Amino acid sequence: MFEKVCEILADKFDADASTMTMDTKVKEDLNADSLDVVELMMDLEENFGVTISDEEAAKMSTIGDIVNYIEANQ
Repeated sequence: MFEKVCEILADKFDADASTMTMDTKVKEDLNADSLDVVELMMDLEENFGVTISDEEAAKMSTIGDIVNYIEANQ
């Protein structure tokens, strides 16, 4: 799960997946703006078959937050 999320983030933000950890912050470390985050949530919903509300998305600041949410809601 973690590796797949990192792959998606690496593709989206032109980053190196091997440098990402569960503590990597999407906005600060990957330079994502609010539109990037909305697009990312749509990509995650499509890839993992989950629904992510705006409220839940706002709570997800790290890769770990994203992975934990997907694992809990798949």
